[in-house]
Amino acid sequence: MSLTVAIQMDPIEDVDINGDSTFVLALEAQARGHKLYHYGPQDLSFLDGDIVAMARAMTVQRDHGNHYTLGESERINLTDTDVVLMRQDPPFDMSYITATHLLEQVHPKTLVVNDPVSVRNAPEKIFVTQFEGVLPPTLISSNLEEIRAFRDKHKDIIIKPLYGNGGAGVFLFKPGDENLSVVHELFTEFYREPMIAQKYLSEVRNGDKRIILVDGEPVGAINRVPPEGESRSNMHVGGQALRSELTAREKEICDIIGPSLKEQGLIFVGIDVIGDYMTEINVTSPTGLQEINRFDGVKLEVNIWDCIEEKVANNRA
Repeated sequence: MSLTVAIQMDPIEDVDINGDSTFVLALEAQARGHKLYHYGPQDLSFLDGDIVAMARAMTVQRDHGNHYTLGESERINLTDTDVVLMRQDPPFDMSYITATHLLEQVHPKTLVVNDPVSVRNAPEKIFVTQFEGVLPPTLISSNLEEIRAFRDKHKDIIIKPLYGNGGAGVFLFKPGDENLSVVHELFTEFYREPMIAQKYLSEVRNGDKRIILVDGEPVGAINRVPPEGESRSNMHVGGQALRSELTAREKEICDIIGPSLKEQGLIFVGIDVIGDYMTEINVTSPTGLQEINRFDGVKLEVNIWDCIEEKVANNRA
């Protein structure tokens, strides 16, 4: 099966070829004989009823400083492609939401990964609230008195932007910390949406686990341990990746959420688990493939492309 694959992503020249998940997805697609196009979200347009992109044919290779080639820019109709990978980094803002509305018009004739309607309906920190028994004590609110009462009850709490990513804007507050009202002022000044507060999970010192699910099934995991003096374990802020296997509780969490992910067309998903709790479900642009591949001697991009090809074949049938 030879497919035409359009990858909606950030600039290819900026990717870390040893860490970027989109890069290995592109490598695997190319190895299977699929034709690749690259375009950015700003290149996506609605034109007289068609969804088009100013895209460039792309080839990739694992060669530092020479990891890609791009052809001339050309307008392609996304209904003439077989697959669109929506892989630009968050933030999950109106630009991101607009892209899902446009791509919704070509899916599923052109398979969009992940399903743009489901992506739009599943912001990471809200989607997780739909599943009973997996979330730590959580408050989503802009009301300072509610936040103070939440801290009074749970003592140490984390506050973060509802639509943030990469560990940006995450604060740890202990009882009596007078900066809570100041941070609340900053959040309400710069964000129109509520903030999210969660009970601080001390287990994060042992790591924040990223688990990859493909079509609702867990296929691998890494543990991300925060650096000394840091409450965040994100790789962007110096978290250390360590090899990991799933615990019984983590398998239980995957069993709880897996059927819903599959039903909603969320093929490639990354969840974050601290101790016994899931804190986020990442459906926009999950990462972690290359780290798991190196630790476990696998190629998770193979699992993802096997799934994509099967769904394209089923759509054609």
